Amino acid sequence: MIQLDGDVLRRLQTVQLEMLTEVDRICKKCGIQYNIIAGTLLGAVRHGGYIPWDDDADVAFLRPEYEKFRKACRTELDTERFYFQDHRNTKGYRWGYGKLRRKGTVFLRENQEHMPYKQGVFIDIFPLDGVPDNYYLRSLKNLECFCVRKILWSKVGKVQESCFWKRQIYKWLDKIPEKSVFFYYHRMIRQAGRRKTRMVRILMYPTPNQEYGYYRNWYENGTDLEFEGKIFRGIKDYDSYLSFKFGNYMELPPIEERKKHSVSSLKL
Repeated sequence: MIQLDGDVLRRLQTVQLEMLTEVDRICKKCGIQYNIIAGTLLGAVRHGGYIPWDDDADVAFLRPEYEKFRKACRTELDTERFYFQDHRNTKGYRWGYGKLRRKGTVFLRENQEHMPYKQGVFIDIFPLDGVPDNYYLRSLKNLECFCVRKILWSKVGKVQESCFWKRQIYKWLDKIPEKSVFFYYHRMIRQAGRRKTRMVRILMYPTPNQEYGYYRNWYENGTDLEFEGKIFRGIKDYDSYLSFKFGNYMELPPIEERKKHSVSSLKL
């Protein structure tokens, strides 16, 4: 495993910063609303840039804005430097959200070396879809999201999972045709867009709280925030969002909780 520390980590963050800048450029040109979220937003608020040990960056769009961004990438993206991936344009891509990647780089996650697509340095591009406002219905939706996500993860899980029996389950799940899984996922997206709910979430990404969703109005109201000397759009009510997601977000976590991706091959 490659250690992402010191100069290597900083160079990685610098490459990701290029991609954040490109997202911002496209969105400003095309009138698309986005937000930096999660650890990237926390870094902007608490550190004025990257969390010192962070090795990724996260951008989120409400679903209509995500679709606008996907479309804009076809004509506006600087394809000499970057490429955009999601399951609709990249064969074998198994995640229900997109990634913007830097050409000429490599960022191979451990146990994902066998995945059949290019894996350059990336930032995550997340779509947010509506989920029920009723807590119990939202909990059921979370179970549905969990099941579909695990089916998509199975191609990695059957290799990565240390437990023999879990590996066998993932091998069985991997027999479900990918086309069928994404057909079901798109039905989930259509269902989520039928009415404007108070709560939203990334359907194919875990929600690390017991509410199984986030408030839509956080993503509808952005503001300019400084991040690494540049200005990006972030959630205006960042205090409520970060408190909801992280608790006492201004307190640094213990060293053992400062996690990084496990990487087997890296080229910057």
